[in-house]
Amino acid sequence: MKKLVILGGGYGGLTVAKTLLDKDLPADTVIIMIDRMPYQGLKTEYYALAAGTVADIELRVQFPVDPRLILKYGEVTGIDPERKLVEIAGDDPVSYDWLVIALGCVDKYHNIPGAQEYSSSIQTMSSSRQTFLNVNNCIPYGQVTIVGGGLSGVEMAAELRESRPDLNIRILDRGASVLSPFPEKLQRYVRDWMQEHDIELRSHICLTRLEGNILHNQQEEIQTDVTVWTAGIQPSPVVQALNLPKDNVGRLVINEYHQLPDYTDIYVVGDCAALPFSPSGQAAEAQGKQVAEVLTAVWKNEPPRLGKIKLKGVLGALGKKSGFGLMGKRTVIMGMVPRALKSGVLWMSKHHLG
Repeated sequence: MKKLVILGGGYGGLTVAKTLLDKDLPADTVIIMIDRMPYQGLKTEYYALAAGTVADIELRVQFPVDPRLILKYGEVTGIDPERKLVEIAGDDPVSYDWLVIALGCVDKYHNIPGAQEYSSSIQTMSSSRQTFLNVNNCIPYGQVTIVGGGLSGVEMAAELRESRPDLNIRILDRGASVLSPFPEKLQRYVRDWMQEHDIELRSHICLTRLEGNILHNQQEEIQTDVTVWTAGIQPSPVVQALNLPKDNVGRLVINEYHQLPDYTDIYVVGDCAALPFSPSGQAAEAQGKQVAEVLTAVWKNEPPRLGKIKLKGVLGALGKKSGFGLMGKRTVIMGMVPRALKSGVLWMSKHHLG
C-alpha cells in the first residue's frame, strides 16, 4: 500500500483527509493522520475555553471513521525529506509516499526574556486549560494583562469580562490601536466596546522582559497577577528546524500547487505555509481542499488546475452578544449579526461542514 501521511488533524490537515475520503481515493493508497489528540480542537475558539465560558468538550470534533484512514497519536519531532521519514517521539519513524505538513503554529515571544516562562498561552487545548485555571483562580479584583491587541487578544479580553466581571483586565499592544490591520471604523467600534466594559487599552508598549508578576515596559514596571500571551505566532518547531527556503516569518516557501519546490511529494498547508494572506482556519481549509485536488490529479496523471483562493472575510467575538466582521477588504459589520454568523461558522465546523 502507498501512504499519504498527514501531520496534524487541524483545519488544514483534516480538510485534506475528508476531501480525499469523499473523492475516489486510489485502492492502493491509505491515509495516515498523525496528531497529538484523538480529535480536532477548534483552535479559533480556545479563547473561550481559557476564559471559562465553554467546556473543552464543546470544542472537540471527532475524526472521521473510515477503514482508509489510519489515526496515529504522537508528537512529531522531525521530518527527513531525503529518506521520506517522519520522526515521532518514543515511536518508530513513519515512512510516506506523499506528505502533508499541517502542524500549525506556536507562540512567538520575540526573544523577550521571561515571556514564555511568565505568561499563559491559548495556542493548544492543553495550554488553554491551564490558562483557564490561571485566570479563573485569580483573586477577586485581581489584574489580568493580555499582551497583544490582535484578534485573539481582543476576543480573550471580551470573553473574560463576561466570565469574570470582577477582574481588572487590560490589553497591552505595541501598535497605536487594537486590531491595527483592520479599518479604522472597526477599530473604533472595538475600542468603544472595551471602554464601555471597563477594559483598559494601552498602546505603544514595548516590553523588554517579564519577571514574575512584573512586566517591564522599558523603564516602567507594570504590575499584574496573570499574563496571557497573544502577541504573535510562528510555525511549528518541526518546520523551524527544516533547512529549506522560508519567508521572513519562518513559513515554508511553496509553489503554486502548495508543494515544496525541491520536494514535490511534500505539501504544506496552514500556518506552516508562506501564503499571501494572514493565517486563519478558513485559509487552511481552503488550501487543504486544493491540496486534495492536486493529489487527485497526480494520482490520475493529469495536470492540476487550481483557481485562486478567495477568503470570505474575518469574524470576531466580543463576548456572546456582540461581534465584528470584515467582509472582503472594506465591508465592516458590527453588533449581533457578526456574532451570530460566527456562531453559525462554529456549528458548521463541529459538523464537518467547513
